[in-house]
Amino acid sequence: MNDAAIGVFDSGMGGLTVMRALKARLPQERFVYLGDTARLPYGTKSANTVRRYALQAATALTRRGVKLVVIACNTASVSLPALKDALAPLPVVGVIEPGAEAALAAAQGAPIAVIATEGTVKGGAYVRAIEAKGGADVAQQACPLFVPLSEEGLTEGPIAEAIAHRYLDPLLATMPKPRCLLLGCTHYPALKDVIARVAGPEIALVDSAETTAEAVARLLKDEGLQAPPRASALPEFLVTDAPDRFARVGEIFLGEPIDPGTVELVDLQ
Repeated sequence: MNDAAIGVFDSGMGGLTVMRALKARLPQERFVYLGDTARLPYGTKSANTVRRYALQAATALTRRGVKLVVIACNTASVSLPALKDALAPLPVVGVIEPGAEAALAAAQGAPIAVIATEGTVKGGAYVRAIEAKGGADVAQQACPLFVPLSEEGLTEGPIAEAIAHRYLDPLLATMPKPRCLLLGCTHYPALKDVIARVAGPEIALVDSAETTAEAVARLLKDEGLQAPPRASALPEFLVTDAPDRFARVGEIFLGEPIDPGTVELVDLQ
């Protein structure tokens, strides 16, 4: 299994920020990425529907012979217990727990602010994870316009800055003031620069993509699943709709061009 790929899935393209961090941290590993672009966004779906979609996506990755599955979607992390049961003994990693651990470390006892999709905020996944790992006061804010902004490439300029102020100003005005801002959606790292400017230098930003990559690296080492040293391999991309758009817009999140010819259309049903 050491030479097998790592499977990564998301509702669309935001999870490419997680794969970008994984590729940087684990350059010797191979990756298969699945974006459920026909059924995005997951953030407005019920928990039961998200669990069903996530199980279909993860099952499709197991058919490709992956050695580990990464749920690169905060909303879909509601399905983590169900996927661990269904895919055992295959390891499954979500983005919620690594993000919560990093936020607690950055906050050092001070309050934590979380920005995420409506589904993630309503589900309270980060509040529960932070409480389970020691606890801190948590203020949450849904930022639904951040997803279309990032997918349209509007990651800088007056529009992005005005919307960031609209969401962040009331969130960060709570007292006592948060010391940490957790980016609880995998789309949001594309807006990291404008979010950091609006939040101010005294607020530490935590990117769940980077912390998830560290968690995966530790798990591979602990389980003896690390790939042998080799030159980096090109990732495989699977989508359920609009492969051309995935290749075009996905570059924003992956940080490098995606050849449309490498994007395969699949049917999860």
